[in-house]
Amino acid sequence: MIKFGIIGTNWITQQFVDAARASGDYQLTAVYSRKQATAKAFGEPNGATQFYESLDNFFTDGDFDTVYIASPNSLHYQQTVQAIKADKNVIIEKPAFATQAQMTTVQGLLAEKPALHYFEAARNIHTPNFVAIAKQVAAMPTVQGGNFTYMKYSSRYDKVLAGEEPNVFSLKFAGGALQDLGVYPVYDAVALFGLPQEVAYFPQRIQTGVDGKGVAILRYDDFDVTLNFGKTTNSHMPSEIYGLKDTVVIDDAGELTHASYFDVDGHETVISTPVTDNPMLPEVRDFARVLNDPEAPANQADYKRWLDLSLQVNKVLYNLRQNGGIVFADEPND
Repeated sequence: MIKFGIIGTNWITQQFVDAARASGDYQLTAVYSRKQATAKAFGEPNGATQFYESLDNFFTDGDFDTVYIASPNSLHYQQTVQAIKADKNVIIEKPAFATQAQMTTVQGLLAEKPALHYFEAARNIHTPNFVAIAKQVAAMPTVQGGNFTYMKYSSRYDKVLAGEEPNVFSLKFAGGALQDLGVYPVYDAVALFGLPQEVAYFPQRIQTGVDGKGVAILRYDDFDVTLNFGKTTNSHMPSEIYGLKDTVVIDDAGELTHASYFDVDGHETVISTPVTDNPMLPEVRDFARVLNDPEAPANQADYKRWLDLSLQVNKVLYNLRQNGGIVFADEPND
């Protein structure tokens, strides 16, 4: 049984806790929040028995071997560093870190402690439907790029319109569309096609200074991939991957709940399976598989692949942000 602690008590943390419980592989033991009462209010109904408002005490006294970090983006780096130094495995909510320098430092710390594992919680690439999409793309004789769309109106944008600055729309907390919903299509593209040679980002800024929505272009040798994402409106446009006369059509780049393959004659074959479980369940099962049997060759290969993807996505996100001229508050120089 994997004993885990959590940092962050928002809705996505609850979804992760529910998935961890459903997997049968995890036991929640400890919760950190800035207020102990908040940690207790979240943790007690979920079976935790240890509650902390001191991050130092959480890591030194908490009875857990793995931590799930779902704090604001700007806090991910320091909390991950502290976790590794405390000999904890890390599951970090996407996006992992704001800069390549931060990622490099974390990888250096992990190299000093090879028994520890680090996972970025990019749930979309762990789903059976993504596996089916990747298998179909690999079987297509020609690939000519694609368009990935993931755009959902955030209820917190109402607060922005009312003159407030919630964390997810704040430069201080490394917020914005690219650093949130944009991570999903970047992961899709990099997992399917590898690192692009060039990137460009055209952000649409809102009054807090972050990008509320935007369009990114990833340029490969033989094709381009366009990413369309945002948090200030809704899109019902499907995502597509283009062959020569054949096409893969996906409902959206984040949820991946439905995908079809249209062959050269336009005949449709549904390649997805219905999604009925917690969408985080596939990733928590994958992480548990590696943590419970880290020496198995298949698990080592998967772990290396996920780690490489996290490094590559971090690079693409950083380069897109630099190209779009988005600089976070107090951002360190690389």
